[in-house]
Amino acid sequence: MTLTGAGTVAAVIGWPIAHSKSPQLHQYWLDRHGIDGVVVPLAIDPAQLEQALRALPALGLAGCSVTIPHKESCIPFLDEVTPLVTGVGACNMIKVSGDRLIGDNTDVFGFAENLRLGAPDARWDGTALVLGAGGAARAVVAGLAELGVPDIVVANRTVKRAEQLADQMAGSIKAVAHGNVSIRFVPWEDISALLPNIRFLINATSLGMAGQPPLTIDLSGLSSDCVVNDIVYQPLETDLLRGASARGCVTVDGLGMLLHQARPAFKAWFGIDPTVEDQQRQLILGST
Repeated sequence: MTLTGAGTVAAVIGWPIAHSKSPQLHQYWLDRHGIDGVVVPLAIDPAQLEQALRALPALGLAGCSVTIPHKESCIPFLDEVTPLVTGVGACNMIKVSGDRLIGDNTDVFGFAENLRLGAPDARWDGTALVLGAGGAARAVVAGLAELGVPDIVVANRTVKRAEQLADQMAGSIKAVAHGNVSIRFVPWEDISALLPNIRFLINATSLGMAGQPPLTIDLSGLSSDCVVNDIVYQPLETDLLRGASARGCVTVDGLGMLLHQARPAFKAWFGIDPTVEDQQRQLILGST
């Protein structure tokens, strides 16, 4: 690490924050490019969030990544947000510009880039089925719209949440969509009936993650032409990906989303658009 008093300092904020991989992600690129800088983890009590954010310019920080539970609650304290923040309803990256705080959502880019690179031969038409209706699902829906997927179906165990996501994003997502896009919802029990006719299946829930309940879906109707992505990366190969792979589907794991979402932040703070490398993947896998 090279760090002097003239170096660029950024942060990642959350509560708690010890679990965050952002410092390791960014330090890899800082070392790779010989940049005098650092990304420090800061545990920010939700009750002190506004005070902490207002202090960023005075402390000379270039900005910060934002993780749970601040992705939504930070928005009222920002001076400017991108259309993605408005559409997704969450901010995970802040850039300091003078004394102004500018919020963005890089989870959308992270998801879309990971899926694009993981399925390079995919056709971005047809129907995508997104499982879940939380913040991650919103980023996934926006990413699919950016990729040009015209028909997005959201399934959630609580139908009201899926309906709210579809209603709230239908208008705002047009600002980032490539062409017309339809966002609709279905009950969880309708998933099996949809599987034969979808081109993309994305798990945007925590189901199947280590320590969480399993994601139980009958994949017998899934077409081998379907691209299946699980945003969970602990374990790297989830039961969903294993089952989809057995049916001949192209599968994309969730680690790339974590890595690629950090790229726009690094560029905003340090001026370089970095490349995700296999050595970096192995480094992060080894620390999980």
